[in-house]
Amino acid sequence: MEDFSTRTYGTSGMDNRPLFGETSARDRIINLAVGGFTSLVVLVTVISSFVFPSLPPRPLNVFFAVCILLACGSAIMLIFWYRQGDLEPKFRNLIYYMLVSIVLLCLCANLYFHDVR
Repeated sequence: MEDFSTRTYGTSGMDNRPLFGETSARDRIINLAVGGFTSLVVLVTVISSFVFPSLPPRPLNVFFAVCILLACGSAIMLIFWYRQGDLEPKFRNLIYYMLVSIVLLCLCANLYFHDVR
């Protein structure tokens, strides 16, 4: 019987190239800056939902923060799949779009929490 370790299933040897090519340092810096900024804004928004306008927190503020965290969950899953190589590079623009939408949603939430008219 044939040894299973020698089967290549149509491939000739191991191919160690990354699926989408090497990422440049510029792309990594942009990803860290955008991700870090978005994370900071979401963190401030979640904390603000519990603290402002007074303690105990308003249920509507907490609900708003939970909705923002749910939107972040889908963006995190897309980022995870993209980094694994399961998504094509064109999905990077969709990820950026979702992060901008989350930041704008956080801006609206903070304006609401702080009762800005």
